[in-house]
This record gives sequence, structure tokens and C-alpha cells, in this order.
Amino acid sequence: MTVTTGRVVAGRYELSTLIGQGGMGQVWTAYDRRLDRRVAVKLLRPDKVAGQEADELRRRFMRECRVTAQVDHPGLVTVHDAGSEGEELFLVMQYVDGADLSDHLAEHDPYPWQWAVAVAAQLCAVLSAVHAVPIVHRDLKPRNVMVKQDGTVTVLDLGVASVMNTDTTRLTHTGSPIGSPAYMAPEQAMGGAVGPYTDLYALGVLMHELLSGDVPFAGSTALGVLHRHLYEPPLPVRRIRPEVPEALETLVLRLLAKDPQHRPASAQEVYEHLAALLPARGTPTGAPLDPTRPFLRPHAPWPDRARTPAPRPAPVAPPPMAEKPDVAAAVDEVKRLLGEGRITQAVDILGAILPAAAEQHGEHSPVVRTLRKQYAATLMDDGQYRRALPELRRLADERAAEAGQADPQSLRYRYEAAQCLEQLGQPAAALAEYRALLPYYENQYVSGDPQLAHDVRRRIGHLLLALGDRPSAHDTLARLLMDVERLHGPGSPMAVEIRRTLQWLGQVRG
Repeated sequence: MTVTTGRVVAGRYELSTLIGQGGMGQVWTAYDRRLDRRVAVKLLRPDKVAGQEADELRRRFMRECRVTAQVDHPGLVTVHDAGSEGEELFLVMQYVDGADLSDHLAEHDPYPWQWAVAVAAQLCAVLSAVHAVPIVHRDLKPRNVMVKQDGTVTVLDLGVASVMNTDTTRLTHTGSPIGSPAYMAPEQAMGGAVGPYTDLYALGVLMHELLSGDVPFAGSTALGVLHRHLYEPPLPVRRIRPEVPEALETLVLRLLAKDPQHRPASAQEVYEHLAALLPARGTPTGAPLDPTRPFLRPHAPWPDRARTPAPRPAPVAPPPMAEKPDVAAAVDEVKRLLGEGRITQAVDILGAILPAAAEQHGEHSPVVRTLRKQYAATLMDDGQYRRALPELRRLADERAAEAGQADPQSLRYRYEAAQCLEQLGQPAAALAEYRALLPYYENQYVSGDPQLAHDVRRRIGHLLLALGDRPSAHDTLARLLMDVERLHGPGSPMAVEIRRTLQWLGQVRG
């Protein structure tokens, strides 16, 4: 499908100027006809993504956009709308007036180290909010960071990278990159489990680039870049820029640690180290796009933009709550909302109705048990893993107490709890849970399920990669490949994926 200026997307957004283009889509400035404002529209073509069904990508795209819209932080671009039209997916975002960080760096050589600190500190604030959801950005790089006129930093493309399956953030079998190999953490490039630690590595690459003028690991091929990420130490930035504080160099080297366990524990911790290097309060230069300005005069208005604030409207009292919520009516409403794909609203109603249902029917009644199962499942579907985890653990414990540790339903709850741990960036805890589950799925006399057993073993291999234990990961996946080929044949999707990962591991080893 040819995209041209003047085309109207979703009957509302009129495309104006093409401002970005890649293998999977385009980014346009556009006008929102309904609200008469400028917006940015990203168009994606699912059929351009190899190895994944277009319908499944559309479903995940809408889910990730919904999750992304829940993150409220001034350093994130606002998502206005999302959907599909014909063969394309579209994402409508706030239009950001400024320069992307790649262009900002190119225009200022060398980049002042104080600016690098200010940019990184703002990115830490964004990442801390994102990781709390939890979401992993997966594609943090200068092109996805905008510096606005007032010096504040805005992160783009949150959620879009995580929509694409793992093939889009790793190397293809031909060695050509899909994604951004220069900014990929070793565990991400090798197909291991990703977490907040993955974004922190990308932050380290970005900071190294700002301070030295180049990424720490470059190469003529994606495989060559991967090899350097895995085995070569980064060049300390003070060898290029002696004026960079030693504490800043040390922080960048920690962020670039090969083993995720050796990186800082969180974006919050990184911010605390940067805080001591931020500029003291003072008078900004007045130049646009100065990222230190938000720290020199926090929350101060621009001198030429000060306006008399509009009068605040009188508060409106909320409607009175019904004394006794109608549980049956709420359940019907949840079914309707889920049928319409309005999962976030369904989650809120389920969470609100559970206490009333427990009071009316009893905490251990079949009605409440069914509602809690639906609540946990809907939280999972909505990407609210932090809230889903305790619900799943409670359901697993109660079911095990009634039917035994090997009960299939209890095991399923534990499996989903392990998925939550994985999504929350706790690879060691997730690995321990999967390992504890595996004997049950492999025991045909208990609750053996070969397909689930294979999936658990695959996840164990990926988590071992994320934890930096490549020999164990290789052995785990090699044994799994033989079993998958025996059961499903060498051409099955899982066999193809595992074989590709093993080929990369073998190439890197060599």
C-alpha cells in the first residue's frame, strides 16, 4: 500500500510530512481533524515482520498500546490513539517539537559531559516509571529520544518494540540486524529473557556514545557487533575525554557489564549516582535544547511563555456509590467489556467488585473463586504482572492445599506466576520457579504435558542466557532441540527457533 501526503487514517488523521521510515513502517506528521492539532502517526506493516502471524501481531500491538497508555510520566510521549486500517497498524502520538538525540549529538561535538549527565538523569526517571508497570522498552537509542526546546527529554516508541516477537530484536539467520544491534544487551541479542537490566545496558551504550562520540561496540556485521558485546570490554571514556569525571566513567562501565547481575539494580540507583554530578541551581543560558535547564530552574516557566493561569473550575462532587454493589450486574458488565476488548476497564471493575462478592457469598465460595480466577487472568492479559503475581500465588496455594502439589490447575497458576517474575525483570526467581515446575510437567504419571514441558525448558534456556550462563543455556537448548525434533519434526516453529539460537551461540563461541 502506497502512503501519500493528504491520506486520512481512521477517518480522522490527515498525513502531512514523512519524517521517518524503516523496514516495518513509517512515521508522519499529521493533523487531527477532530481536535485541530498536530500529531505524529506511526504506520506499521505486520506482513513485513518475518516469522510471525499478522493477526497475532495486531492483537499484541493493541495490547501493548493499551498497557503503554497506562504509564503516566512527562518524559514519555503521549499515546492518543491506536488501531488498524487495512493491512496497516497505526499509532497516533503527541507531536514533539525538538531534535532527536542523535541529531543533537551530531550538532554538538564534543557533547558536554554535563549535558550527558542531564540527559541520562531524565532517562532514568522515565525508565523507573516504565519498569514499575512493568514494561521493558527494548529499543532505547538516540533516535528514540527527543530533546525538546525547553531541554526536557521525551522517550518515543514505548511498547512498539515489545510488540514484535523476539525475531525483531535479534539477528536473523543471515546475520542481518532487525532492531538496533549497537544498543542491544548481550542477553537480548542472544534471545535470552529481557528485563529492566536490558534497558540499563542500552542506557550505558547511549551514555558512552554521548561522552565519546561513538557507540562502544561497532562493526561491519551484526554478528561482529554481537561478538564484541559479548567478549570485548568497552573503552573507558576518560581515555578519549579526560575531563569526564571518574565517577561518571565508572557508572558507564557498570551499566555495560556483560552479566546483568553486575549492572546497577535499577534506574533509581543509576539516578542516585548521577544526582551528585548534576549542575547546581542557577540561571540557564537561554539557549534552546539545553538538557541541563530542567535542573538549573526546575519547573520554572519560560520567560517568553509566562501566562496568567486560567481560573480553576469548581470541583465537582463524584456521584454517590451504591450501598450494595450488584455483583451479578458487574459480572455481566465485565463480560461485555472483555467482548469489546476493553480489558483495562474490566480489570478495574473486577478489582472493585471482589470485596463485595466476598462479603455477600463468602471468601471461599465458588462465585468468589471464579471471580478471582478471572481477575488474575485479566490482569495477565492487561500486562499488569505486578498485581497479577500475588493473585496467582494465592490461587496456586489454595488449589494445591485442596488437590495436592501436582494438581494441573495449581501448576498452571505457578507457571503463570513464573511468567510474571520473568516480565518483572527477576530472572533468577523465574528460573527457580520454572525449574521447580519442570519435573511435574515431565512426569507422565502426574500431570505430564510434553508441550508445556518443552516451553518451560525453552524459557529456562533463555533465562540462563539472560543470566550470562551461556554454556548451561547451550546444553539446555541442545537437549531440548533433540526432543522437539523427535516429537514434532525438524521443521516445527520451536525447533527452528532453538536451532537458530544454537547457531548464534556456536558462531559467537567460534
